[in-house]
Amino acid sequence: MTKKLEEGDIVLCTVNKIIGTIVFVEIEGQGEGNISFSEIAPGRIRNIRDYVVPKKKIICKVLRISPNGNIELSFRRVTPKEQKEMKEKNKQEKGYKSILKTVLGEKVKDFINQVTKEETIYDFLEEAKENPKRLEKIVGKSNSIKILEILNTQKSKKSTVKKEFNIHTNKSNGLELIKTLFSKIKPVQAKYISAGKYSLELEGENLKSADQELKKIISEMEKTAKNAGFELSIIEK
Repeated sequence: MTKKLEEGDIVLCTVNKIIGTIVFVEIEGQGEGNISFSEIAPGRIRNIRDYVVPKKKIICKVLRISPNGNIELSFRRVTPKEQKEMKEKNKQEKGYKSILKTVLGEKVKDFINQVTKEETIYDFLEEAKENPKRLEKIVGKSNSIKILEILNTQKSKKSTVKKEFNIHTNKSNGLELIKTLFSKIKPVQAKYISAGKYSLELEGENLKSADQELKKIISEMEKTAKNAGFELSIIEK
């Protein structure tokens, strides 16, 4: 099932056209989106083609999704870390496409066209590792088994997600409260950065699952912190 886009998601886009002060793009597996010039780069843009041209692939962040489905994006708000993570994901997707071609031969083009109407090859095959039914429906059980065998025998590079946050409390036993909070978040690694500032790191088999798990852990931490009477705020980058 296609993942529904949310504000803050990082997506790979292909520039379609530039009309007036709007850049129109195709979001991989998610339809169309648009970027205003103010979200391409800060300040006055003298020549938009210094940044984007038709057919160029760019990495963007979802800013807003209107009730009618219009997707507004930002190019300039994507951090270097987010750029790096998306590039790693794309590199892995290229490897997945090579595997598909080995198994499916000339039929690989039809397969990719069918899947990418709704989502990326990366997301589709990551889901197929857990639930192969959709893959079997498209390529048949025999080919599905071959593809998953190759995917599962690959030595995948683990992905690491990181979040920084501030903790503040006026309680005399504040340090003990923080230690107790950190003791409940294994296997997440908590690190001290500076006074009241910490980071959380979580390693996973893939970026998507690691990020989702870290978000759940942070949500629980925020509830615990609130009940314990101290402030916890995530540092957005």
